[in-house]
Amino acid sequence: MSKITKSKLHEILSARNSNNPYSKLADIPKPDTFKDIKKATTRIKEAILKKETITVVGDYDVDGVVSTTIVVDFFEKINYKVNYIIPNRFKHGYGLSTKIVDLIDDGLVITVDNGISAVASSKLLNEKGVDLIITDHHTVGEELPVALAIINPKQEDCNFPFKEICGAQVAWYLCAAIKSELNLDVKMSNFLDLLCIAIIADIMPMTSLNFTMVKQGLKKIKTSKRPALIELNEIMRKEKFISDDIGFFIAPKINSAGRMEDASTAVKFLLSGTAYEARDGLYELNDLNEHRKTLQEQISCKAMTEVNDEDTVIVVWGEDWHEGVIGIVASKLSNHYKKPAFIFSITNGIAKGSARSNGEINLHEVITQTQELILGFGGHKNAAGLSLKQENLINFKNNVNEIVRFNDKPLHNPIKTIGELDMASVDMEFISIIEEFEPYGLDNTKPIFKIQNAIILKEEFIGKDKNHLKLTLKVDGFLFEALKFHNNFKINKDKINLIVSVNKNEFRGVCKPQFLIQDFL
Repeated sequence: MSKITKSKLHEILSARNSNNPYSKLADIPKPDTFKDIKKATTRIKEAILKKETITVVGDYDVDGVVSTTIVVDFFEKINYKVNYIIPNRFKHGYGLSTKIVDLIDDGLVITVDNGISAVASSKLLNEKGVDLIITDHHTVGEELPVALAIINPKQEDCNFPFKEICGAQVAWYLCAAIKSELNLDVKMSNFLDLLCIAIIADIMPMTSLNFTMVKQGLKKIKTSKRPALIELNEIMRKEKFISDDIGFFIAPKINSAGRMEDASTAVKFLLSGTAYEARDGLYELNDLNEHRKTLQEQISCKAMTEVNDEDTVIVVWGEDWHEGVIGIVASKLSNHYKKPAFIFSITNGIAKGSARSNGEINLHEVITQTQELILGFGGHKNAAGLSLKQENLINFKNNVNEIVRFNDKPLHNPIKTIGELDMASVDMEFISIIEEFEPYGLDNTKPIFKIQNAIILKEEFIGKDKNHLKLTLKVDGFLFEALKFHNNFKINKDKINLIVSVNKNEFRGVCKPQFLIQDFL
């Protein structure tokens, strides 16, 4: 098979997204295709006219933070002040919990990026005479909450044509419908700078509607008038933004607030009205993110010592492991061991857990089959949160291993390459072809290549904690360096086959291709 040259790369990438029905913003689905959206906007119009209290209840991840920011900013633009509550992971738990309901006495509640599983809380609000509008994108359970309107594309009787959107997109569509209902002058495309951050961070498929929104949103970040994004632009100094800039730099900073302390810090940063506020907010988020990295590394090391290699599913736990980072640790272990991973933190006899999977095993279905052991759970196919009593952990571990052991679906999706790389083709023009077809993400991955029979000339560990592997390699007479981040295992071989992505490395004004190792073959 021929190797991947520049022309071959261009041919492969231009075939992707060529049949996108939503390639222009003018072509995207209209808000009225959502079930219940008319009911919601009619009630919101009534609340505005009667000057009722409107409370937005968000979530503490990037999607929840951005959803909240979009709705609050939209209401600010139409001069109507709304309250917002971002649950604190440690005090309130997830989403519209009963503890959040205790904080609300009247008016109208709008959830963003949560609410579809808040059955008990919805009944409590109903008893208080508080109307509830739910906007969410998570899997719909058997029992629906009591709500005036539920806007969620995953409802069977919802006609919105593209189901895999994030919470912020649903919230944005609600705002678009309010604009239409009240005949307001608000430019909805001005929210795409925020929206693209949520779509990338929540790992939505980068196809169809999402591809178009992110492509336009990445351009808008560059020209955004928001002080928070102006501040990020100044620090990052990018000519143009790509999806990796969001995934590796911006999203972790926003996420760190909810992981380490309180996500309202991130909302305040995104809603900053001045350069001073934005600078202050970003400084705080950077501090939290550095703290998050340290804790994550410590818990990862502890968790790895608890792993039994023979288990089909990793289930490990520890006393008072920081709840804010166990999701990232679960993701890291799932990738490392190539199987689903559940990480639990035990406090006062209750184990709170995060689960991650990058195979075909549906975590939501697996957890549903162990419901008699569980206090509560929610999430997607590949990511979930759950809690149970400490005494049930061993039974839970045995049960999920049993369920998955007899499942014939792959535990880990192998990394798909587009072919073997022609090393002589890799230069800045090769990189520009890759960048031309941005944004990349789930179901539209950045091009990944095979390199065969690479001779290892040098092997070293770099970085402050010496936890990144740097290899100097030679293939077909070409010398190059390749990096494997968060890897402290030596290869101890003379020759290797590897899977790489090729990035642009900018250092002191000099740009050159950089090879990032995704896996070894």
